[in-house]
Amino acid sequence: MRSQEGTVLRSHGPGPELAVEEIEQTAGPGETLVEMRLASVTAQDRTVLSGKQPAAAFTPGSEGFGVVVSSAVADTGAGVVLRGEGVGVTRPGLWGRYAVVPDAAVHPVPASMEPATALALLTPALTAHTAVRRVGQVLAGETVVVTGITGLVARLCAAVARSAGAARVIGLAGVVESVERVGDLVDQIVRVDELGQVGRDLPWCDLAVDTMGGPVTSGVLGHITPGGRIALLGYKSGEFTTLDLHQLIGRDLRVLPVNVQRTTLEPGAVGQALADIAPARLRPEVELLPASRIGDLLESASGARLLLDLTALG
Repeated sequence: MRSQEGTVLRSHGPGPELAVEEIEQTAGPGETLVEMRLASVTAQDRTVLSGKQPAAAFTPGSEGFGVVVSSAVADTGAGVVLRGEGVGVTRPGLWGRYAVVPDAAVHPVPASMEPATALALLTPALTAHTAVRRVGQVLAGETVVVTGITGLVARLCAAVARSAGAARVIGLAGVVESVERVGDLVDQIVRVDELGQVGRDLPWCDLAVDTMGGPVTSGVLGHITPGGRIALLGYKSGEFTTLDLHQLIGRDLRVLPVNVQRTTLEPGAVGQALADIAPARLRPEVELLPASRIGDLLESASGARLLLDLTALG
């Protein structure tokens, strides 16, 4: 058992109800003690702070990065991402100088990935991991099509497919969209017109990951090899599509919805997701602020991912 005094942000709600105080953190069997450095402000955290979840004094924070003080599953001094196992939801969270979490909530960070990048991309990376590896079950040597390739989640899906061993990754983009940010994540770009019609130059594929929906979905179905599948991740181009039952049945295609909320992450998924996207070297927009200002900025409408700097707490 290892104890450490640390400063925490306790909360009954947002704004002035957030309060900083000292508390002793004690790690028991099956727990890891971490010196916190950064924490995300997630949708889950905002829900907790709104009073829809625990009303009693509670330390928020469901995703963060820190350095291991004591652990049976990670080396002392190792930088780790913390997420899951009820942290910040049903048990005290990460918005403090130190945190005690279950060992299963401790995940490795690739050496090539900056902590702020790992945190900012964690949620979309897990979405991409679920779509490509868990639902789409991509196999080495397959051809994968990703629609809406200029979007962040789509680019992460391409990175995961590449890491999983896909032989070719093809991205679909609108005719007027810039694909400059896509870089070398894909082997080919195929354009989709203003009506969502897919270009005839789209090759056959084994797996399609569709972030667009609408007419794009039906267009892509016509380019999936017999026995192939499409993982449906979004519907930016429309909530309704047309399915050709003749080709669906005749080519034995599988239509697989991706519902991240109803998918339980398997052990190692967080570390795998970060390792998959690390080679892509994406740089998300991040807004870093001192934890002492969190009460003033929880309602921030910034499009950047909000991260708290916890090193100034004490």
